[in-house]
This record gives sequence, C-alpha cells and structure tokens, in this order.
Amino acid sequence: MQKLTNKEEEIMHILWKLEKAFVKDVLAEIKEDKPHYNTLSTIIRNLEDKGYVSYQAYGKTHQYFPIVSKEDYKKKFMNTAIENYFNNSYKNVVSFFAKEEKISVEELKEIISLIENKS
Repeated sequence: MQKLTNKEEEIMHILWKLEKAFVKDVLAEIKEDKPHYNTLSTIIRNLEDKGYVSYQAYGKTHQYFPIVSKEDYKKKFMNTAIENYFNNSYKNVVSFFAKEEKISVEELKEIISLIENKS
C-alpha cells in the first residue's frame, strides 16, 4: 500500500463517505481549497494508479469507488505511525497521549478493562 499525499487522503475520505462518486460529486464535498476539476480528476486517477480506487465507466465519464477499505488503510497508517514514531511500542503510544493529556484516567481504566475481558 503506497503512501498517500494529504490531498489524496482527503479525497479518499470523501470516497469512503460517498462510496461511489463522479469527480463533480467529490468536488462538491471539498469545503476549503477546492482544486480545479481537472486537478481533482488527476488526483483521483493517481489514486487509481496506486490501487486505492477503481471506476465504472459510463461513456466518457467515470464513477469512482474505493477498493481499499477505510479500516485497512487505518490499520496500515496506524502501524506505520507506531513503528516510525513510537519505536513499535503501544505502551509509548498510550504514554504519549497520557503526557499530552489527550486521554483520561477513566479512559485508561476502560482500555485496561477491555484488555482484561478479551482473554
């Protein structure tokens, strides 16, 4: 799975949301920094080349759809981030969020409970 640019990732989130879309549908979903139609079309074709989307042809127009699920992408993204930024340690991930005060003691207790009850 090739790495996506920020803009490609933004487009993938739109395609995951819409499930199937023409370029004009994707363009309508972009709130800020709308690219030109042709630029967006090129980005979507790049996603196709990278193996993230496919399309159904209707004459000269194409309806695009994701072929990589959001869940699969999330797993790859998270595993890469944990490997690159946290020395492949989930303990370091949790510790980071605790130090940044992004996770509460109650949430940590819930996580511990989930781990204990999974066995």
